[in-house]
Amino acid sequence: MPDLATPLVTWYRSNARDLPWRRPGFGAWGTLVSEFMLQQTPVNRVIPHLDAWLERWPTPNDLAAATPADAVRQWANLGYPRRALWLHRAAVEIRDLHDGVVPRDVDALLALTGIGDYTARAVAVFAYGDRHSVVDTNTRRVLARAVDGRSQPGPPSRRDLEAMAAILPDERATAAVVNAAAMELGATVCVARNPRCGVCPLSDRCAWRAAGYPDTGDERRRQARYEGSDRQARGAVLKTLRDAGTHAVALAHVVPDWPDARQRDRAIDSLIADGLAEAVEGMLRLPS
Repeated sequence: MPDLATPLVTWYRSNARDLPWRRPGFGAWGTLVSEFMLQQTPVNRVIPHLDAWLERWPTPNDLAAATPADAVRQWANLGYPRRALWLHRAAVEIRDLHDGVVPRDVDALLALTGIGDYTARAVAVFAYGDRHSVVDTNTRRVLARAVDGRSQPGPPSRRDLEAMAAILPDERATAAVVNAAAMELGATVCVARNPRCGVCPLSDRCAWRAAGYPDTGDERRRQARYEGSDRQARGAVLKTLRDAGTHAVALAHVVPDWPDARQRDRAIDSLIADGLAEAVEGMLRLPS
């Protein structure tokens, strides 16, 4: 396999975006919060919410002392609000099981609520400097093109971690940079559509380019349309609760003008089932 690490490191050191979680001293808690927020959410939307969150709750213990409703309100319009509840539960677990310190061990991180393989490894690598493969959607696309000669990656699998491990240098700090560089390259240059191959540091060793940029198909799962979806209805219900002075609204007055009453009721039921809302004596409120 050609050396991908060296050009990735050189390119990253000159081209990486200045993002909060990449700054010295950001810390494991900030890294963990940022990774929760970045799941399926663009960077430019995350940064102001991240700043506000860490100003309000600078440590896991601070968040653990708040209520789940506080977390849901602070999450605002970031989307996928279950992440707020999971992050709150993870903070409680960090306080109760790890003396308020975000654990370093990947298995200990995986045991926390809402943390999957990517997030656990990201914290261990970017906050603590350990050597692990960190693979997100952007990394998978870079590997698919540069190593496998494919236009788009296949479905996620454990093989992705092995493929990334194969290009990581032994030295921990450099391995962390290579992980970050592969993600950055996929986010800004080796993008899904109209990749900027002319400025790619891997262009002279990219298997996809060498093969003539073949269209090998796209097996990525398509996200359902938001407009008119149950997700939109759930968001409208939560916004009503967040905006209410007491964070509680009579059930009959929860988005009464929603065009599909059955969809609205389904959204309310699903929010209750997810622990994002509570129905008490004819009122719907944020979780206590």
